Amino acid sequence: MGLLVSLLLLLAAAPAHAMHISEGILPLDWAALWFVLAAPFVVAGVRQLNRLSHGDLSFKPLVGLMAAVVFIISCMPVPVPTAGTCSHPCGTGIAAILVGPLVSVVISTVALLIQALVMAHGGLSTLGADIVSMGVVGSFAGWGAFRALRSAGLGLGPAAFAAGVATDWATYLTTSFELASGIRGSEPLIPLVTKIVLAFVPTQLPLGLLEGAMTAGMVTLLARKRPDLLVKMKLMTIREVSGHA
Repeated sequence: MGLLVSLLLLLAAAPAHAMHISEGILPLDWAALWFVLAAPFVVAGVRQLNRLSHGDLSFKPLVGLMAAVVFIISCMPVPVPTAGTCSHPCGTGIAAILVGPLVSVVISTVALLIQALVMAHGGLSTLGADIVSMGVVGSFAGWGAFRALRSAGLGLGPAAFAAGVATDWATYLTTSFELASGIRGSEPLIPLVTKIVLAFVPTQLPLGLLEGAMTAGMVTLLARKRPDLLVKMKLMTIREVSGHA
């Protein structure tokens, strides 16, 4: 716990590089649109969190743990001046795998709000856009990749790796579109999106692979230490647990 507190203090004391989409970059009409798109997912996520918590007393502590993981992982900014924002891992892939994509949206919302209010990472006017990119698109991309690959017979670790990569890269593709749509003026949309995506590539390409490795590492560690939890979450079968024994 002491190490966690020290890490958070160090991150809070570090210079703010306007992580996520910076305050004031998006015009108010575009900022409002992203809030409208994010709101139904946040509401649905809160409802699902309440429903699952009533049926399982251990669910809220798990959500709290995932919230801490997402907060810390997404507090590792790598400035990308040419894109007007920062690259960073997201953490929503592992959250979506373990607690579901809708609850992961809620977790992302809380993490993004705290970062905007306390650490000046991102902004309040751009919070809706950040929720859509990291929370909604990132969570569902990671969850969808994991479920699809597991259904196809891929192992737990490789599927989790692909989920982490999908989460990270999908988040930044969406962020690129959000930035381009808000700042393009009379410039054609697709060429500007392409320019922003290319600006992210030097940092986000390796960060996506790193996030895939982190996601796979967390899931495989759980498979070794607490396979019963993964069976309960329907992420592993009893046969797979016997094979690991």
